[in-house]
Amino acid sequence: METIPLLSRYLPAVGWLRTYRRKWLRADILGGITVWAVLIPEAMAYAGIAGVPPLMGLYTVPLPLFFYALLGSSRLLVVGPDSATALLSAGIVGSMALQGGDRFLVLTSALAITVGVLFLLFGIFRLGWLANLVSRPVMSGFLQGIVLVTILGQLPGLIGIDPGTGLFFHRLAACVRALPGAHPLTLALGGGSLVLLLVLHRKLPRLPSAMITVIVMTLVSTIFDLGSRGVAVTGALATSLPPLSFPAISPAEYLDLVPGALTIALLGYIESLGAAEVSSLKSGRDVDPDQELIALGVCNLGAGMSSGFVAVGSLSKTSVAAVCGVRSQVAFLISGLLSLLTLLFLLPLLANLPHATLAAIVIEAMLGLDQSAAIRQQFRFSWLEGTLALVSLFGVLYFGVVEGVVAGVILSIVILLERASHPGTAVLGRIPGHAVYRDVRRHPEAITVPGLLIFRFDSELVFPSARFFLHQAMRELKQARGPVQVFLINAETINDLDLTGARALLRLEEKLHRKGVRLWVAQMQDPVIDKLRRLEGGEKLADGHLYESVGDGVRAFHQFMRRKPARDREQRVQADSADPAPTAGGRHW
Repeated sequence: METIPLLSRYLPAVGWLRTYRRKWLRADILGGITVWAVLIPEAMAYAGIAGVPPLMGLYTVPLPLFFYALLGSSRLLVVGPDSATALLSAGIVGSMALQGGDRFLVLTSALAITVGVLFLLFGIFRLGWLANLVSRPVMSGFLQGIVLVTILGQLPGLIGIDPGTGLFFHRLAACVRALPGAHPLTLALGGGSLVLLLVLHRKLPRLPSAMITVIVMTLVSTIFDLGSRGVAVTGALATSLPPLSFPAISPAEYLDLVPGALTIALLGYIESLGAAEVSSLKSGRDVDPDQELIALGVCNLGAGMSSGFVAVGSLSKTSVAAVCGVRSQVAFLISGLLSLLTLLFLLPLLANLPHATLAAIVIEAMLGLDQSAAIRQQFRFSWLEGTLALVSLFGVLYFGVVEGVVAGVILSIVILLERASHPGTAVLGRIPGHAVYRDVRRHPEAITVPGLLIFRFDSELVFPSARFFLHQAMRELKQARGPVQVFLINAETINDLDLTGARALLRLEEKLHRKGVRLWVAQMQDPVIDKLRRLEGGEKLADGHLYESVGDGVRAFHQFMRRKPARDREQRVQADSADPAPTAGGRHW
């Protein structure tokens, strides 16, 4: 019996299959058909974003669906081709090979293999936290850049003009100059496809709008023989199962793919985990982030070995599955089987599918990813957050997708380090009528005690912030209104301490002692006290004036001040004595 839970941990399908109910089958069959109807046209369209033939998009569908059904921890997540990672793939491979050549296709599949290996390593070593390096504003800016770059990239196919070359603004200028030469039939077909997609999506959201549009426009193209009248169509596609083999490139070329693959792995994991967590809210079942990494790793190995490109979790297709009432990954096993049947029997029916329709499918999907509202909200929350999103956005537009993402991630790390090294601090006073202490700058009515300075440090006391802690403490002492007898640290937010932070605390005690000021501490966490006791010289801090609360420290200060005149007289007597006695009173720092 213990074997099954252990097996379910590493093969989640064992767990959900044991609890599967027959009454779920109808919903899973209908949901699987619907997801298939969405996946097939989108896979073909996203292949164009990745710079590969539509057939490679179809090859990317079956194995990722099968592998995720066995290994994924979400019952609703749909894994397959994705627009953002497809564009990243095109940029990474395009820096190593000319688009359209055989080498470009092989490197595209090799990139999926590399991404899969990284996902597996992240999962095995539990490195999912690396995705935290990409902040939400950076992700919003990146996605908005992807939206604009992708729409511009599909515009020539939508209206029948020369696509142009270069980065975003060069291609935008080229498109504007080429607009008068748009192909009328292609423009009508592309515009009609886009309108049909938008109407179906808004009026009949439960229907597979992409598949319906593909069928309608393929019929129109076939009936009027638009392929012979200048409209670009997919042409005959070979019917076959995906060929299974490792891409034939050298180890050095795999190493060259690693930096770009790391970018895809980080952003793909964020997108996949976000979609999985949204699906978990609908299903009521938690997802395992580390297991998700392993599942995505195997999915991408499968995609690369079957001549496909990178596959990740899709929020849009997962939302379709949720709307259809899908109950388990059985639905996506059905979608995978239907995809294989499509490769074996249905491809001849798509020979007259217009490229303009595929471009319209991509553009409609991109409109659903628009991040402008999110970026405006980030600006309302904080100008710094909004600026971070814009830096990522314009980095993608000016320098390219990969370079823009890297610039945004680096800026995120810099801001993270700046915040870690300059946390908030405050001088506290008691709110009248309450036994609570607040920042006197925010609460001018707060009461302070003459001779007592209560200092709060809003962070862990570790090496990035240790120097700032010491500087701010001495700065507040210097700016105090009157002479300070006791410097009381409210340590409730200092929940960790390293060697650099501990030495900063000792250094502060030394500096205060030279000025005749005692150092007391309130609400210090037990693990921090334990660390102090292990440091030479730290035991006197750990065993000194420690108080359970700021209020206790304030009451102790009042008692200290009441005893101070007697203590001062005793010290004067000792100073005049030939054999001075030890100072009376409690132990202090």
